[in-house]
Amino acid sequence: MDTLFDLEAPGSFDRGRLRDSLTSLARENVFIGGSSWKYDGWLGQIYQRSNYMTRGKFSKSQFEQNCLREYAGVFFTVCGDFAFYQFPTGDFWRRLFAQTPEGFQFSFKVPEQITCKVFPSHPRYGAQAGTENAAFLDAGMLRDMFLRALEPYRSKTGVLIFEFGAFPKGTFPGAAGFAERLDPFLSALPVGFRYGVEIRNREFLEPEYFACLRRNGVAHVYSAWTRMPELSDQLAIPESRTAAFSVCRALLRHGRSYEHAVRDFAPYREIRDANPEVRSSLRGMIEGARAERRAAYIYVNNRLEGNAPITIDAVVNG
Repeated sequence: MDTLFDLEAPGSFDRGRLRDSLTSLARENVFIGGSSWKYDGWLGQIYQRSNYMTRGKFSKSQFEQNCLREYAGVFFTVCGDFAFYQFPTGDFWRRLFAQTPEGFQFSFKVPEQITCKVFPSHPRYGAQAGTENAAFLDAGMLRDMFLRALEPYRSKTGVLIFEFGAFPKGTFPGAAGFAERLDPFLSALPVGFRYGVEIRNREFLEPEYFACLRRNGVAHVYSAWTRMPELSDQLAIPESRTAAFSVCRALLRHGRSYEHAVRDFAPYREIRDANPEVRSSLRGMIEGARAERRAAYIYVNNRLEGNAPITIDAVVNG
């Protein structure tokens, strides 16, 4: 199954139609974009190959350095997953924000140094691999090493997302135990930024968890992910709306692993596995936000269906 929709090949993609639809939604504070942006599979859709040619050849380095500007000519938001792996420097932030116009909204995953309780046993963690993280939920470190550098760019910062990987059974005594540990951290966060919490333990989707977020004005991040309930099921939880804004990350089909999605979908040129249920849930989120005049930040990953721009176009123009 190479492609489900021949008409959705890059050459037939209506970039202008998507831009116009996203412009209308952004005027209502409904922002929809991708999880990252440096995908050469989007050439012929979002990007024009001719903009990245050097001596008659496509330059991948030039593309990766400069394509954000072209991305921002269509979309009004993006989620920066890169921040999960580092504390970016002030120079990095200056260069990044300078590439987008006023009104563009970046959302960032907060560095895992804050959200990882035990470092995974993986070579990239070096001597820390398998050890307890002393900086887990350290609000002071977050403020000093991350938020302070972002302060000049608050107007372009949509949501800061705390992604918690799946905790092994017994790490916390259920949702109440997790909420008890999370609450003092959230209450210590500086005002002025929007925050969201994304969990990977479905058993935490209980009143105690949602109440903790609501007390602190923090959004539950609705996440389409391999071992989380479907978006429609999460949205149906009455307590799940915990802030004055909504956040969603449509990452993977339920039951599909990240590794399998990369294997089956890369280089992300086309739809490989359409997901009508997730598309419907995203439309419902958009319609609800517009009706209630509530800001919404929605991010779609290539690994959901195979190509995020086509998925987003199907959601907003389908």
